[in-house]
Amino acid sequence: MLPDEWHITQDVDDFLARAGDFLRSRPALHNTPLTDIEKLRIRRPDAHVPATAVFGGLESGGEVHAVFYLMSSGRLGLTPLSVEQTDTLAARLAVLGHSPGRVIADHDTATAFADSWQRRTGAAPVLFWRTHLYRLGTLTPPRPRPEGRGRLTGGRDREHVVRWCREFCVDVGEQSSIDLIDAGSWGDSRFGDRHFTFWETPDGTPVSMAAATSVIGGMVRIDPVYTPSHLRGHGYAGAVTVEASRAALAAGATDVVLFTDPDNPTSNALYQRLGYVHVADFAGYTFSRSASPTG
Repeated sequence: MLPDEWHITQDVDDFLARAGDFLRSRPALHNTPLTDIEKLRIRRPDAHVPATAVFGGLESGGEVHAVFYLMSSGRLGLTPLSVEQTDTLAARLAVLGHSPGRVIADHDTATAFADSWQRRTGAAPVLFWRTHLYRLGTLTPPRPRPEGRGRLTGGRDREHVVRWCREFCVDVGEQSSIDLIDAGSWGDSRFGDRHFTFWETPDGTPVSMAAATSVIGGMVRIDPVYTPSHLRGHGYAGAVTVEASRAALAAGATDVVLFTDPDNPTSNALYQRLGYVHVADFAGYTFSRSASPTG
C-alpha cells in the first residue's frame, strides 16, 4: 500500500478537483471547510496577485482522506485526523515555513494538532472556542408557536441586519467581526454572504433573526440566531430557526447544521426540541506566541 501523502497547493481549483468529492462526502461534519473554501474560491485574487491561502489533501491510493487549509489570517482548518497524521502535518507545515496562528477542527483533531505544534515550535495553545455541532433530523416546529410570521430580509433591512449582527458579536465577544463591521467591511465579514430571516410580530416589527449560508455540497449552516436581550423568552428564536431551516430545505439542502455553545443549556435544549441532533464537538486553539518553525 502506498503511504499517505499530503498534496499541497495554493491553487484552489486544483485543490477542489482533488478534494471536492471528499468534502462533499460528509457535508455536516465538513460544513466549515465547505463554506470557507467556497468563499476563498469566489474571492480568489486575480492573476497578478500571488495566492495567499494554502490547501492540502491527504491522499492514499489515489483518494483523499483528509484536508487542511491555511488562510492568510493564519487560521488553520482541518478535517478529522489521527494523532499520527496531525503530527506529520505539523512537521510538514513547519518545514515549509508556515506558522498558523490558530487551529479549528473537531475537538480531538484540534487538540492533537495543538499538542503537536507546541512540541515542534514551543508555541503554547490556548483554548478559545468550544462548540457542539448539530444536524437537522425531523424538523419539529415549536408549540405553542409565537404570534407573527417569518420573512426573508431585503435591501431595506440591511441597516437592521448589520446592527443586529454587531450586537450578536458583542454578546459572544467576536471582536474581529466587530472590527470589520465598524470599518464598513460588511462584505468581508463572515456575515456578508449570508441569507437572513426575520421573525416579525403581527404588526411587522422584527423581534428575532436567523442567518443561513448558501447551499454548498448539499449543506446549509444556520448561523447566527439572534434575539435582542429584551425580547428573549417569547419563543422567537425557535420560530425564526424553524423558518430559516425550512428555507434551507426548500433550497435543496440535504444537511442543515448549526453550532451551539456547550455552556448554554437553554439553546441546546431548544435546538434539540426543533429536531436537531448532536453530531460532534469542535474546538479552536490560538497559539500564545509566534511560532518559529524548525525542521
